[in-house]
Amino acid sequence: MPQSHDRVHPRRRHQTTSEWSTIRRPSSQATTFLPPGTPVFVGERKQDEATLHLIHFDRERLHEVEEASLADCRDCLPFPGLTWVNVSGVHDVSLIEALGGLFGLHPMTMEDIADTSQRPKWEEFPDYGFMALKMLAISEADAEVQIEHVSLILGPDWVLTFLEDDGDVFASVRSRIRRGISRVRSLGADYLASCLIDAVIDHYLLAVEWISDQIEIFDTHVLNHPEQVRIQEIHHFRRDLLALRRAVWPMREVLGAVSKSEASVVSDETGVFWRNLYDHTVQVIDMVETSRDTLMSLQDTYLSSLSNRMNGVMKTLTVISTIFIPLTFIAGVYGMNFQHMPELGWRLGYYGVLVLMLVIAVALVVWIRRRGWL
Repeated sequence: MPQSHDRVHPRRRHQTTSEWSTIRRPSSQATTFLPPGTPVFVGERKQDEATLHLIHFDRERLHEVEEASLADCRDCLPFPGLTWVNVSGVHDVSLIEALGGLFGLHPMTMEDIADTSQRPKWEEFPDYGFMALKMLAISEADAEVQIEHVSLILGPDWVLTFLEDDGDVFASVRSRIRRGISRVRSLGADYLASCLIDAVIDHYLLAVEWISDQIEIFDTHVLNHPEQVRIQEIHHFRRDLLALRRAVWPMREVLGAVSKSEASVVSDETGVFWRNLYDHTVQVIDMVETSRDTLMSLQDTYLSSLSNRMNGVMKTLTVISTIFIPLTFIAGVYGMNFQHMPELGWRLGYYGVLVLMLVIAVALVVWIRRRGWL
Protein backbone atom coordinates (compact mmCIF):
# COMPACT_ATOMS: atom_id res chain seq x y z
CA MET A 1 0.00 0.00 0.00
CA PRO A 2 1.34 3.50 -0.73
CA GLN A 3 2.83 5.41 2.15
CA SER A 4 0.16 7.01 4.36
CA HIS A 5 0.13 10.74 4.92
CA ASP A 6 -2.21 13.53 5.85
CA ARG A 7 -4.05 15.71 3.38
CA VAL A 8 -1.82 17.24 0.79
CA HIS A 9 -3.78 20.45 0.36
CA PRO A 10 -7.07 21.77 1.72
CA ARG A 11 -10.02 21.65 -0.61
CA ARG A 12 -10.55 24.72 -2.74
CA ARG A 13 -13.67 26.69 -1.91
CA HIS A 14 -16.69 26.15 -4.09
CA GLN A 15 -16.64 28.54 -7.00
CA THR A 16 -19.60 30.79 -7.63
CA THR A 17 -21.32 30.98 -10.97
CA SER A 18 -19.70 34.32 -11.71
CA GLU A 19 -16.24 32.75 -11.37
CA TRP A 20 -16.90 30.04 -13.93
CA SER A 21 -15.73 30.58 -17.45
CA THR A 22 -18.57 31.42 -19.80
CA ILE A 23 -18.96 28.50 -22.17
CA ARG A 24 -21.94 27.78 -24.35
CA ARG A 25 -24.08 24.91 -23.10
CA PRO A 26 -24.02 22.03 -25.60
CA SER A 27 -27.44 20.62 -26.36
CA SER A 28 -28.50 17.00 -26.37
CA GLN A 29 -28.22 17.13 -30.16
CA ALA A 30 -24.45 16.73 -29.68
CA THR A 31 -25.00 12.97 -29.38
CA THR A 32 -27.32 12.73 -32.37
CA PHE A 33 -26.24 10.24 -35.08
CA LEU A 34 -23.33 8.99 -32.94
CA PRO A 35 -22.91 5.29 -32.10
CA PRO A 36 -24.28 4.26 -28.66
CA GLY A 37 -21.60 4.38 -26.01
CA THR A 38 -19.81 7.42 -27.45
CA PRO A 39 -19.06 9.75 -24.50
CA VAL A 40 -19.88 13.35 -25.44
CA PHE A 41 -20.07 16.11 -22.86
CA VAL A 42 -23.57 17.59 -22.64
CA GLY A 43 -23.94 20.40 -20.14
CA GLU A 44 -22.31 23.60 -18.95
CA ARG A 45 -18.58 23.62 -18.29
CA LYS A 46 -18.17 24.89 -14.73
CA GLN A 47 -14.39 24.84 -14.24
CA ASP A 48 -11.29 25.03 -16.38
CA GLU A 49 -9.62 21.70 -15.66
CA ALA A 50 -10.87 18.41 -14.30
CA THR A 51 -9.24 17.20 -11.07
CA LEU A 52 -9.01 13.88 -9.24
CA HIS A 53 -9.26 13.41 -5.49
CA LEU A 54 -8.04 9.99 -4.33
CA ILE A 55 -8.67 8.36 -0.96
CA HIS A 56 -7.49 4.81 -0.30
CA PHE A 57 -8.15 3.43 3.18
CA ASP A 58 -8.86 0.46 5.37
CA ARG A 59 -9.48 0.08 9.09
CA GLU A 60 -5.95 1.16 10.12
CA ARG A 61 -4.45 3.15 7.26
CA LEU A 62 -5.41 6.13 5.12
CA HIS A 63 -3.80 7.43 1.96
CA GLU A 64 -5.18 10.65 0.42
CA VAL A 65 -4.03 12.64 -2.59
CA GLU A 66 -5.77 15.92 -3.36
CA GLU A 67 -4.48 16.46 -6.90
CA ALA A 68 -4.18 12.84 -7.98
CA SER A 69 -3.22 11.36 -11.32
CA LEU A 70 -4.26 8.21 -13.12
CA ALA A 71 -0.99 6.63 -12.02
CA ASP A 72 -1.90 7.28 -8.36
CA CYS A 73 -5.23 5.54 -8.88
CA ARG A 74 -3.60 2.60 -10.65
CA ASP A 75 -1.03 2.16 -7.88
CA CYS A 76 -3.69 1.87 -5.19
CA LEU A 77 -5.79 -0.84 -6.83
CA PRO A 78 -3.54 -3.85 -6.02
CA PHE A 79 -3.48 -3.04 -2.28
CA PRO A 80 -6.21 -4.19 0.14
CA GLY A 81 -8.76 -1.64 1.27
CA LEU A 82 -11.26 0.68 -0.39
CA THR A 83 -10.47 3.21 -3.11
CA TRP A 84 -12.60 6.28 -3.61
CA VAL A 85 -11.85 8.50 -6.59
CA ASN A 86 -13.78 11.75 -6.94
CA VAL A 87 -13.65 13.52 -10.32
CA SER A 88 -14.47 17.22 -10.44
CA GLY A 89 -15.28 18.28 -13.98
CA VAL A 90 -17.05 15.82 -16.28
CA HIS A 91 -16.32 17.96 -19.34
CA ASP A 92 -12.96 16.15 -19.73
CA VAL A 93 -14.13 13.21 -21.81
CA SER A 94 -10.60 11.87 -22.25
CA LEU A 95 -10.21 11.59 -18.47
CA ILE A 96 -13.52 9.75 -18.21
CA GLU A 97 -12.41 7.31 -20.91
CA ALA A 98 -9.07 6.77 -19.17
CA LEU A 99 -10.78 6.02 -15.84
CA GLY A 100 -13.24 3.82 -17.67
CA GLY A 101 -10.40 1.77 -19.10
CA LEU A 102 -8.69 1.56 -15.70
CA PHE A 103 -11.80 0.35 -13.82
CA GLY A 104 -13.40 -1.59 -16.68
CA LEU A 105 -16.45 0.63 -17.26
CA HIS A 106 -18.93 -0.05 -20.03
CA PRO A 107 -19.01 2.51 -22.88
CA MET A 108 -22.68 3.28 -22.10
CA THR A 109 -21.68 4.14 -18.53
CA MET A 110 -19.06 6.61 -19.77
CA GLU A 111 -21.64 8.17 -22.08
CA ASP A 112 -24.08 8.66 -19.19
CA ILE A 113 -21.35 10.20 -17.01
CA ALA A 114 -20.61 12.89 -19.60
CA ASP A 115 -24.31 13.65 -20.18
CA THR A 116 -25.36 16.01 -17.37
CA SER A 117 -28.96 15.97 -18.59
CA GLN A 118 -29.26 12.29 -17.72
CA ARG A 119 -32.28 11.35 -15.61
CA PRO A 120 -31.57 9.72 -12.21
CA LYS A 121 -31.32 5.96 -12.62
CA TRP A 122 -29.65 2.76 -11.38
CA GLU A 123 -28.07 0.21 -13.72
CA GLU A 124 -26.37 -3.05 -12.82
CA PHE A 125 -23.38 -4.42 -14.69
CA PRO A 126 -21.50 -7.67 -14.05
CA ASP A 127 -18.73 -6.01 -12.01
CA TYR A 128 -20.29 -2.77 -10.77
CA GLY A 129 -23.43 -0.69 -10.39
CA PHE A 130 -23.99 2.74 -11.91
CA MET A 131 -26.16 5.47 -10.40
CA ALA A 132 -27.00 8.86 -11.88
CA LEU A 133 -28.55 11.43 -9.57
CA LYS A 134 -28.95 15.16 -9.08
CA MET A 135 -27.24 17.29 -6.45
CA LEU A 136 -29.05 20.37 -5.12
CA ALA A 137 -27.43 23.48 -3.65
CA ILE A 138 -28.79 26.81 -2.48
CA SER A 139 -27.37 29.95 -4.04
CA GLU A 140 -27.90 32.66 -1.44
CA ALA A 141 -26.65 35.36 -3.81
CA ASP A 142 -29.12 34.46 -6.57
CA ALA A 143 -31.82 33.20 -4.15
CA GLU A 144 -32.39 30.05 -6.17
CA VAL A 145 -31.77 26.33 -6.20
CA GLN A 146 -28.88 25.12 -8.35
CA ILE A 147 -28.83 21.59 -9.75
CA GLU A 148 -25.68 19.59 -10.40
CA HIS A 149 -25.40 16.20 -12.08
CA VAL A 150 -23.67 13.51 -10.04
CA SER A 151 -22.62 10.04 -11.17
CA LEU A 152 -21.67 7.27 -8.75
CA ILE A 153 -20.15 3.93 -9.69
CA LEU A 154 -20.05 1.19 -7.07
CA GLY A 155 -17.46 -1.54 -7.54
CA PRO A 156 -16.47 -4.47 -5.32
CA ASP A 157 -13.77 -2.50 -3.47
CA TRP A 158 -13.84 0.92 -5.10
CA VAL A 159 -16.22 3.84 -5.62
CA LEU A 160 -16.06 6.50 -8.34
CA THR A 161 -17.94 9.79 -8.11
CA PHE A 162 -18.18 12.39 -10.85
CA LEU A 163 -19.19 16.03 -10.19
CA GLU A 164 -19.59 18.97 -12.54
CA ASP A 165 -17.35 21.25 -10.44
CA ASP A 166 -15.08 21.15 -7.41
CA GLY A 167 -17.78 21.93 -4.85
CA ASP A 168 -17.06 19.87 -1.76
CA VAL A 169 -20.48 18.25 -1.38
CA PHE A 170 -18.96 15.15 0.23
CA ALA A 171 -16.99 17.04 2.91
CA SER A 172 -18.82 15.31 5.77
CA VAL A 173 -17.97 11.85 4.41
CA ARG A 174 -14.30 12.77 3.95
CA SER A 175 -14.19 14.06 7.50
CA ARG A 176 -15.56 10.78 8.86
CA ILE A 177 -13.02 8.79 6.87
CA ARG A 178 -10.13 10.94 8.11
CA ARG A 179 -11.17 10.71 11.75
CA GLY A 180 -11.35 6.93 11.53
CA ILE A 181 -14.08 6.65 14.17
CA SER A 182 -16.92 5.80 11.79
CA ARG A 183 -17.99 2.40 10.50
CA VAL A 184 -17.16 3.67 7.00
CA ARG A 185 -13.55 2.54 7.62
CA SER A 186 -14.60 -1.02 8.41
CA LEU A 187 -17.51 -1.75 6.08
CA GLY A 188 -17.47 -2.25 2.33
CA ALA A 189 -17.70 -0.04 -0.72
CA ASP A 190 -21.51 -0.27 -0.77
CA TYR A 191 -21.67 1.37 2.66
CA LEU A 192 -19.36 4.15 1.46
CA ALA A 193 -21.68 4.65 -1.52
CA SER A 194 -24.70 4.86 0.79
CA CYS A 195 -22.92 7.51 2.86
CA LEU A 196 -22.21 9.58 -0.25
CA ILE A 197 -25.84 9.37 -1.38
CA ASP A 198 -26.96 10.24 2.14
CA ALA A 199 -24.92 13.46 1.86
CA VAL A 200 -26.75 14.25 -1.39
CA ILE A 201 -30.16 13.64 0.22
CA ASP A 202 -29.18 15.85 3.16
CA HIS A 203 -28.74 18.65 0.64
CA TYR A 204 -32.23 17.86 -0.67
CA LEU A 205 -33.58 18.45 2.82
CA LEU A 206 -31.68 21.72 3.15
CA ALA A 207 -33.00 22.91 -0.22
CA VAL A 208 -36.61 22.03 0.59
CA GLU A 209 -36.41 23.63 4.03
CA TRP A 210 -34.93 26.79 2.54
CA ILE A 211 -37.71 27.04 -0.03
CA SER A 212 -40.33 26.37 2.67
CA ASP A 213 -38.89 29.19 4.79
CA GLN A 214 -38.93 31.53 1.80
CA ILE A 215 -42.54 30.62 1.02
CA GLU A 216 -43.53 31.26 4.64
CA ILE A 217 -41.93 34.72 4.55
CA PHE A 218 -43.57 35.35 1.21
CA ASP A 219 -46.94 34.25 2.61
CA THR A 220 -46.72 36.82 5.41
CA HIS A 221 -45.79 39.50 2.90
CA VAL A 222 -48.73 38.60 0.67
CA LEU A 223 -51.19 38.92 3.52
CA ASN A 224 -49.80 42.23 4.78
CA HIS A 225 -48.67 43.97 1.59
CA PRO A 226 -50.13 42.22 -1.47
CA GLU A 227 -49.69 45.32 -3.60
CA GLN A 228 -45.89 45.08 -3.23
CA VAL A 229 -45.72 41.46 -4.42
CA ARG A 230 -44.90 40.61 -8.03
CA ILE A 231 -46.34 37.58 -9.76
CA GLN A 232 -42.83 36.83 -11.09
CA GLU A 233 -41.74 35.96 -7.54
CA ILE A 234 -44.42 33.29 -7.27
CA HIS A 235 -43.36 31.81 -10.60
CA HIS A 236 -39.75 31.83 -9.35
CA PHE A 237 -40.72 29.62 -6.41
CA ARG A 238 -42.77 27.36 -8.66
CA ARG A 239 -39.77 26.90 -10.94
CA ASP A 240 -37.54 25.96 -8.01
CA LEU A 241 -40.07 23.45 -6.69
CA LEU A 242 -40.46 21.95 -10.14
CA ALA A 243 -36.68 21.50 -10.35
CA LEU A 244 -36.71 19.87 -6.92
CA ARG A 245 -39.51 17.53 -7.91
CA ARG A 246 -37.73 16.43 -11.08
CA ALA A 247 -34.58 15.69 -9.12
CA VAL A 248 -36.14 13.93 -6.13
CA TRP A 249 -39.02 11.91 -7.56
CA PRO A 250 -36.86 9.52 -9.65
CA MET A 251 -34.61 8.94 -6.63
CA ARG A 252 -37.38 6.99 -4.91
CA GLU A 253 -37.40 4.52 -7.79
CA VAL A 254 -33.59 4.42 -7.88
CA LEU A 255 -33.13 3.72 -4.17
CA GLY A 256 -35.96 1.22 -4.20
CA ALA A 257 -34.18 -0.69 -6.97
CA VAL A 258 -30.86 -0.62 -5.06
CA SER A 259 -32.43 -1.80 -1.79
CA LYS A 260 -33.98 -4.78 -3.64
CA SER A 261 -30.94 -5.43 -5.80
CA GLU A 262 -29.28 -8.85 -5.81
CA ALA A 263 -26.09 -7.52 -7.38
CA SER A 264 -22.86 -8.74 -5.82
CA VAL A 265 -21.69 -5.18 -5.11
CA VAL A 266 -24.66 -4.58 -2.75
CA SER A 267 -24.47 -6.74 0.36
CA ASP A 268 -27.32 -7.73 2.66
CA GLU A 269 -25.47 -6.09 5.55
CA THR A 270 -26.00 -2.60 4.11
CA GLY A 271 -29.61 -3.19 3.02
CA VAL A 272 -30.96 -1.38 6.07
CA PHE A 273 -28.96 1.75 5.15
CA TRP A 274 -30.33 1.78 1.60
CA ARG A 275 -33.87 1.40 2.93
CA ASN A 276 -33.22 4.29 5.27
CA LEU A 277 -32.16 6.42 2.30
CA TYR A 278 -35.38 5.41 0.56
CA ASP A 279 -37.40 6.60 3.59
CA HIS A 280 -35.54 9.93 3.62
CA THR A 281 -36.29 10.39 -0.07
CA VAL A 282 -40.00 9.78 0.53
CA GLN A 283 -39.85 12.37 3.31
CA VAL A 284 -38.29 14.90 0.94
CA ILE A 285 -40.96 14.16 -1.67
CA ASP A 286 -43.70 14.77 0.90
CA MET A 287 -42.10 18.08 1.83
CA VAL A 288 -41.89 19.09 -1.81
CA GLU A 289 -45.56 18.25 -2.40
CA THR A 290 -46.56 20.15 0.73
CA SER A 291 -44.60 23.19 -0.41
CA ARG A 292 -46.23 22.98 -3.85
CA ASP A 293 -49.70 22.89 -2.30
CA THR A 294 -48.81 25.81 -0.04
CA LEU A 295 -47.53 27.79 -2.99
CA MET A 296 -50.69 27.12 -4.99
CA SER A 297 -52.80 28.29 -2.05
CA LEU A 298 -50.52 31.29 -1.73
CA GLN A 299 -51.05 32.16 -5.37
CA ASP A 300 -54.82 31.98 -4.90
CA THR A 301 -54.53 34.15 -1.79
CA TYR A 302 -52.42 36.67 -3.68
CA LEU A 303 -54.89 36.90 -6.56
CA SER A 304 -57.81 37.15 -4.12
CA SER A 305 -56.04 39.94 -2.21
CA LEU A 306 -55.46 41.87 -5.43
CA SER A 307 -59.08 41.31 -6.45
CA ASN A 308 -60.37 42.47 -3.06
CA ARG A 309 -58.15 45.52 -3.18
CA MET A 310 -59.37 46.35 -6.67
CA ASN A 311 -62.96 45.89 -5.55
CA GLY A 312 -62.37 48.28 -2.65
CA VAL A 313 -60.91 50.89 -4.99
CA MET A 314 -63.80 50.51 -7.43
CA LYS A 315 -66.30 50.74 -4.58
CA THR A 316 -64.78 53.98 -3.33
CA LEU A 317 -64.74 55.46 -6.81
CA THR A 318 -68.34 54.38 -7.41
CA VAL A 319 -69.52 56.04 -4.18
CA ILE A 320 -67.74 59.26 -5.08
CA SER A 321 -69.21 59.19 -8.58
CA THR A 322 -72.70 58.51 -7.21
CA ILE A 323 -72.50 61.57 -4.94
CA PHE A 324 -71.17 63.91 -7.59
CA ILE A 325 -73.41 62.88 -10.49
CA PRO A 326 -76.51 64.83 -9.24
CA LEU A 327 -74.30 67.73 -8.18
CA THR A 328 -72.77 67.83 -11.63
CA PHE A 329 -76.24 67.73 -13.17
CA ILE A 330 -77.39 70.77 -11.13
CA ALA A 331 -74.19 72.66 -11.90
CA GLY A 332 -74.64 71.81 -15.58
CA VAL A 333 -78.20 73.04 -15.68
CA TYR A 334 -77.40 76.38 -14.08
CA GLY A 335 -74.25 76.68 -16.12
CA MET A 336 -76.34 77.24 -19.25
CA ASN A 337 -76.38 80.88 -20.35
CA PHE A 338 -79.91 81.23 -21.68
CA GLN A 339 -81.23 84.82 -21.53
CA HIS A 340 -84.66 84.02 -20.11
CA MET A 341 -83.78 81.68 -17.20
CA PRO A 342 -85.94 82.97 -14.28
CA GLU A 343 -83.50 81.75 -11.59
CA LEU A 344 -80.74 84.01 -12.94
CA GLY A 345 -82.45 87.02 -11.39
CA TRP A 346 -82.76 85.61 -7.88
CA ARG A 347 -80.72 87.53 -5.33
CA LEU A 348 -80.04 84.39 -3.21
CA GLY A 349 -80.07 81.91 -6.10
CA TYR A 350 -76.32 81.13 -5.91
CA TYR A 351 -76.47 80.34 -2.20
CA GLY A 352 -79.69 78.38 -2.64
CA VAL A 353 -78.09 76.11 -5.23
CA LEU A 354 -75.07 75.49 -2.98
CA VAL A 355 -77.36 74.55 -0.10
CA LEU A 356 -79.33 72.23 -2.39
CA MET A 357 -76.13 70.51 -3.53
CA LEU A 358 -75.01 70.07 0.06
CA VAL A 359 -78.34 68.59 1.10
CA ILE A 360 -78.29 66.15 -1.81
CA ALA A 361 -74.70 65.06 -1.06
CA VAL A 362 -75.44 64.48 2.65
CA ALA A 363 -78.63 62.59 1.82
CA LEU A 364 -76.77 60.30 -0.59
CA VAL A 365 -74.02 59.60 1.94
CA VAL A 366 -76.57 58.70 4.63
CA TRP A 367 -78.49 56.47 2.22
CA ILE A 368 -75.33 54.66 1.05
CA ARG A 369 -74.19 54.06 4.61
CA ARG A 370 -77.60 52.63 5.58
CA ARG A 371 -77.35 50.24 2.63
CA GLY A 372 -73.98 49.05 3.93
CA TRP A 373 -72.08 50.09 0.82
CA LEU A 374 -69.72 52.42 2.66
